[in-house]
Amino acid sequence: MTHQLGLWIGFSKVAGIGPARFKNLVDYYGNVEAAWRADANELRAIGLDNRTVNNLVKTRQQFDPEVALAETDKLGVSVVSWDCPEYPASLKTISDPPYVLYIRGQLEMIDQLAVALVGTRKATTYGKECARSLAQGLVKNGTTVVSGLAYGIDTEAHKAALKANGRTIAVLGCGVDINYPAANRDLAQAITESGAIISEYPLSTRPEPKNFPRRNRLISGLSLGVVVVEGPIKSGAHITARYALEQGREVFAVPGSIFHVNSPGPHRLIQNGAKLVTGIKDILEELNLSQISQHAEARTLIPDNDTEAVLLKNLSSDPVHIDELGQLTGLQASELASALTMMELKGMVRQVGGMNYILAR
Repeated sequence: MTHQLGLWIGFSKVAGIGPARFKNLVDYYGNVEAAWRADANELRAIGLDNRTVNNLVKTRQQFDPEVALAETDKLGVSVVSWDCPEYPASLKTISDPPYVLYIRGQLEMIDQLAVALVGTRKATTYGKECARSLAQGLVKNGTTVVSGLAYGIDTEAHKAALKANGRTIAVLGCGVDINYPAANRDLAQAITESGAIISEYPLSTRPEPKNFPRRNRLISGLSLGVVVVEGPIKSGAHITARYALEQGREVFAVPGSIFHVNSPGPHRLIQNGAKLVTGIKDILEELNLSQISQHAEARTLIPDNDTEAVLLKNLSSDPVHIDELGQLTGLQASELASALTMMELKGMVRQVGGMNYILAR
């Protein structure tokens, strides 16, 4: 029988089939294999446009799932579909999570505590120093640094995280087998050894400009918050901040000189309610990350009462909405909200946006 995971790869190669359309197809046909083998005329009848149907038919004719899986194995690339336990829980809470991820390196449970550092490619000395300082502060407090491997702020954030012996994740707008930017080849390799390089784009996908704005939703989606360090108002960093707001993540901005072209982006965010960052303490306190080691110790002492015990039994790495927790546990809304707040302060659970909760590990 055709390896199911290979078919997820196949669908990711079909232009016109994004997360929403893929989910609709699988829901309609019952499973990935049935959707993959669906009749072209029937696909048109259920609403797929001719171009997408033709793209799917052409891909099916040229694509071999087993060969594709062998290729990823050869390159040391993991393929994780959204029904795999390894799929990042935080991404499941965004509106359009990718149905398949390509990963070089390794994701770990600690990466659920992640903060994105993003900014302009044309960073100043001041901006680079801010990125380095914040990245080092984050990893020294047990937090993973997420960025996009671009020149400038992204590069400095990744390098500083690695230098501080921390974890960092790079999200690409191309295939994970493509060295882009080329000058960051060695940095990319180092990241795979102390973190991960991730993309929703299949192998060999070139770094086309249209890919990067969409890529930015994953940078914010993997993170508890997004910190913008330098950049104009119309920039990739600003797009990432906008995604963060849509996803219920916190947005931070580092102020700069009112006379510099790199300052309008962060300053506009601050004017619109982003938290002004004067140092690492501002980020850690806002995200309740100041006492991660104490949180870890507290989790060894749980549960403290029957309410916590029943909640822990109904929580995992998969997000559960507070309303669903109420139905599962039979707890009153006020008692549930109070317990979850206390458990979050203890570091036992974590809210990942939209009143969805997961176990903090």
